[in-house]
Parts: sequence; C-alpha cells; structure tokens
Amino acid sequence: MIIECTNCHSKYQYDEDRFERKPSKKIKCAKCQTVFEIHNPAFAAPEAKPKSDVDSTASRHDDTQHRKIPKPQETTEQSPLPTPGTGQSAIKPQLPVGKRLSLAIIDGPDAGSVYRIEKPRVTIGRANADLTLNDTEASRQHAAVEVRDTIYLLEDLGSTNGTLLDGRRITETTELVDKAEFVVGGSTLMFIVTDES
Repeated sequence: MIIECTNCHSKYQYDEDRFERKPSKKIKCAKCQTVFEIHNPAFAAPEAKPKSDVDSTASRHDDTQHRKIPKPQETTEQSPLPTPGTGQSAIKPQLPVGKRLSLAIIDGPDAGSVYRIEKPRVTIGRANADLTLNDTEASRQHAAVEVRDTIYLLEDLGSTNGTLLDGRRITETTELVDKAEFVVGGSTLMFIVTDES
C-alpha cells in the first residue's frame, strides 16, 4: 500500500504485513520527522468501498463516529526514505549511476581542494575521517555525507561546533542538493553533482 505523510505529503511504499495484525500504526516521516497514523486496510469496514485520496480524510472522520476503532498501541516506526518520483523506498546507501559526486572546499584552511566521493558514505573531520580537514575548529569525526542513489544526505556526527547548512545548524539528517554549501568547523564545503563524461 502507498502511505502519505500528513505534513509534507511524501509518499512511501508500506508493506501491510508490518501492521502485525494491528488496526493502525504510528509512522515517523523520514523527510520532515512528523509522526502520523496509518490505518490497516484489513480492519476497514467490510461494506466500505475504496475511496479516492480527496475524500478519504472526510469519510474516515465519518466512519469513526459509526464504529469503534481499538486504540492502537504506541508504536512509532521510522518510515523508509522515498526515492523521488517513484514512491518506492531507497533501501541502502549506493552511488548513482552516471553521476560524479564531489565535495569542494571553498573556504577555510584547505580552500581550493576537491574531494571525489567514491563510496556511499563519507565522513568529514579533523582525524580518522575519509575527508580530513586541517581545521582546528572541526571535530575529529564531524559530519558525514550519505548517498542513497539520487538522495544525498548530510548528518552531523555529534560535533562540538555543529554543522551548518544554509546558515542553520542541523539537528537531524538533512537532504543535500547540488551546489549546496555547508560549514564544518571553520571550513565551507560545496556538494557538487555532475554527469559522468
């Protein structure tokens, strides 16, 4: 079944077996972190016909006045991240085919150097990182860029000074776009996506 976030309207493929015979479940949207409730179609009233997306919220409201829905247990699970345009879940980190991904250091002690991303998860920091910065303001393991085909994610690894994207400190894994600039310590990096020649 396809489920949709009530806040940002991201769509996800959801396996009905994951309801574990419960009438409903709480899901956390991977994109905007909103917790919303989804209902098991197996528990729908037998006379109810499939409804379109437009009137489902109104009619679901009417249904609840005529029948008692057992109170769901508080089980919130993280929904898988969607792959844009398909409604399918991106299963595991992987590099996209036909794209070259790079991190260019545009400000800071290492300004001018470019790092080519050649694996799905790259750590950035002062020591023991895939991309090592000569930056005393950066933590040893400061941030990570994770690639899930055409979805690019930036994560702060609990750094002292934080990771800034568009001037704001990120508190959770955040999606990156081509030419996005982010700050690690005293260094500004740009994430670049180009087509393979």
